[in-house]
Amino acid sequence: MNQEDLSVRKDKPKKQVVIVAMTGHMLLDFSGPADVFNCANTIIERSGGSGGYNVLVVSPNANKQVTTSSGIEINCKYSVMEISGPIDTLLIAGSNDVQNLDDPNYQEFYSWLSAIDQRTRRVGSVCAGAFALAKAGLLNGKRATTHWDRGGQLQKNYPLVQVDSNPFYTKDGKIYTSGGVSSGIDLALALVEEDYGREIAMQVARRLVFYLNRPGFQVQFGNLLPVHDHQNIAEKMRPWMIEHLHEPLDIVRLADHINMSPRNFTRVFHKQTGTPPAKYVEKLRVEAARKYLEDTDSSLEEIAEKCGLGGLVSMRRTFLRHLMVTPSDYRRAFRTSLADVIT
Repeated sequence: MNQEDLSVRKDKPKKQVVIVAMTGHMLLDFSGPADVFNCANTIIERSGGSGGYNVLVVSPNANKQVTTSSGIEINCKYSVMEISGPIDTLLIAGSNDVQNLDDPNYQEFYSWLSAIDQRTRRVGSVCAGAFALAKAGLLNGKRATTHWDRGGQLQKNYPLVQVDSNPFYTKDGKIYTSGGVSSGIDLALALVEEDYGREIAMQVARRLVFYLNRPGFQVQFGNLLPVHDHQNIAEKMRPWMIEHLHEPLDIVRLADHINMSPRNFTRVFHKQTGTPPAKYVEKLRVEAARKYLEDTDSSLEEIAEKCGLGGLVSMRRTFLRHLMVTPSDYRRAFRTSLADVIT
């Protein structure tokens, strides 16, 4: 394979990548992308080419100290405000606690970030880093993703952002966002492919034992139903619903169980949960089926019957609608990791 195939040229300079590590983030938020870019450097060098990346992990504040969610202290060589030259790729690795992003000590950083547009070729985020981009106004009118558990909050806090929590990463113009934690690796691999071609990116993915294009969507990792307080009508009824999932659960039966008229029950349930009763029951059936697929060897037919999902065709259709994956593929991806090693 020649250099032409690898999209590597002798005269390519290194691209400046700056990763901002926000306090409270997971290590993988920034170490995953950093490892992708540094691994790409090794592969490009071995291919006989030049180019690659110069990777800097920096702090968003002047004291240059960052504390991760696991308590590890990171002492950065630079704060991001000290980077005066051009930046090819800027990535913001967000905090697990998005309230940390409102720290008054970050005001200088947000001012710097809001004016970065003309100094960088592309700007991206990992996980809750999307909140920092949104706060700086960089996501207004843009399609963006974040951790599947934070999508609703991002949309509520920043209504001008077009939030889609399903994909592992998104691109809208020069703005790139990625989903939860390990999705930063997906995004970094996509950036390497964009810069140096599929072959280089594929070699990096293989070296890291990772998918170049991970199958599926973030929705497969999240919960379909939110957790409500114990006074919520759904939480009061949930144990009984789970016990009777194998039976028909229409509006009349649900209302009778709680001694309400069907009309009043539907109104109250929808108001307290934001979900129609029938849709809630369907999601509950899918959640129950997921647990069987993850933890048991029950056949798909048995699971469909236990969860009231009808036959195989009906269960498959329902899984695709809610999780964008078939029951068989879901089991292969999420079956308990101990299932094949316990003897």
